[in-house]
Amino acid sequence: MERLKNKVAIITGGAQGMGASHVRLFVSEGAKVVFTDLNEEAGRILEEEMGANVRFIKHDVTNAEGWDKVVEETEEIFGPVNILVNNAGIAMNKSILEMTEGEYRKIVDINQISVFLGIKALVPSMKKVGTASIINISSMNGIVGGAIGYTDTKFAVRGMTKAAALQLSQFGIRVNSVHPGVIETPMVTEGDSYEAIKQLAKQIPIRRMAKSEEVSNLVLYLASDESSYSTGSEFIVDGGLTAM
Repeated sequence: MERLKNKVAIITGGAQGMGASHVRLFVSEGAKVVFTDLNEEAGRILEEEMGANVRFIKHDVTNAEGWDKVVEETEEIFGPVNILVNNAGIAMNKSILEMTEGEYRKIVDINQISVFLGIKALVPSMKKVGTASIINISSMNGIVGGAIGYTDTKFAVRGMTKAAALQLSQFGIRVNSVHPGVIETPMVTEGDSYEAIKQLAKQIPIRRMAKSEEVSNLVLYLASDESSYSTGSEFIVDGGLTAM
């Protein structure tokens, strides 16, 4: 199928994990994709794997000038942008008493400020195409409580999504948030809390972690014209965990 035929997408944090899954699925559905990440080695490998319709740009999502350069290069290569997936993010498993101010500000910059910068940078390009979709990757912890810093920023992304959706609808730009639950990605499997997360997974109604592709399928729907009447909404993919 070609659900994204003739569309141009930018995906942040796209070199590995869920981001790489989004890149692969978007390309398979006909999109031209620019993906960004700080992990240049992984990014170049994926770029080579995916072929002519993909470009990798090393990019610090917390830098406004960097965002402007990404948009400029994307338009030069593929044209105006139809889709933005704000996927880049980090987690940190520390209590409020252990976390330093510097660590907290780092999480806010990457998980929250980057989403603001991305939306702001992409609007002029998206206005050129008339209809566009922004998908902000939040978390189930943007719905319910969780780790300090991570939860705070994911709630902020949820609120920012709603505010941006109201302001940008006049330009034909839709904005929605996706709230994954426990996803089997390197952020989880290589983290200090992996054993605890495996135990948590046994309590999920579906009784397992999700695969990255299961999140990507939802992101694809929101990126496509199939979701043309959805904006300012939360889309939860957590195996029923927040229903408990």
